[in-house]
Amino acid sequence: MKIIDRNTGKRLVEPLKGSKEKITKKVEKVLDKEEYSPMDPPDAYDLNYTLNDVKVSDMNPLLQTYIKEHDKTLKELELFEQVMIEFKNSNYNLTQHISDVAGGFFTFFDDKIIDQNRREEQTIFPILKEKLLASGEHNTDEDNPHTAVDLMEDEHVSFIQSASLIFNMLGLAARIPDPASRAVICDLAYHTAVEFIEQLKLHIFKEDHTLFPLAHKLISKNEFKKLA
Repeated sequence: MKIIDRNTGKRLVEPLKGSKEKITKKVEKVLDKEEYSPMDPPDAYDLNYTLNDVKVSDMNPLLQTYIKEHDKTLKELELFEQVMIEFKNSNYNLTQHISDVAGGFFTFFDDKIIDQNRREEQTIFPILKEKLLASGEHNTDEDNPHTAVDLMEDEHVSFIQSASLIFNMLGLAARIPDPASRAVICDLAYHTAVEFIEQLKLHIFKEDHTLFPLAHKLISKNEFKKLA
């Protein structure tokens, strides 16, 4: 608040007589901890985080295999993300390089990602869902309880749908002669790809840092042997 001298019309930098409040020209904020703002939020993918301090090296070999496969998937996602950015920055010029890298990712998706998702659904998901239901780790709908496993399975289906949509839109765009129509399809393909990439990254993070540590804690060694 500005304090003005009625006689001179100038702003006072000292407190009025009788006031105990000290006025300073500049206030510095000192924080003991790092401060976040909406423009600089904390990282959603905190790689130092593990559920209940469960380390990857301590997990069952089956879970470690899934995590290693996720590492390969993240590398392929990085390449796909880079080429989609290149695609947009080139005003959606589908060069041979972009086509080759994108095509390579979709092949990887069909051969590796879908395969891992199915193996997860056939091995750890059924028994983990039983454990979560038995321990009360589910939603409040007693007639139709859902667990984290149900969420992961739903996302598996969603990824197949999104990948198919992106693949088909890119293929369609290459065959559209009208520039305006082609631009609309390419733009939709790009933004769908961006959302798909981010969701798949987050899915992998949730499995590696929440679901798999839960499986390690709840599934016994003998049960893991049967799964293997």
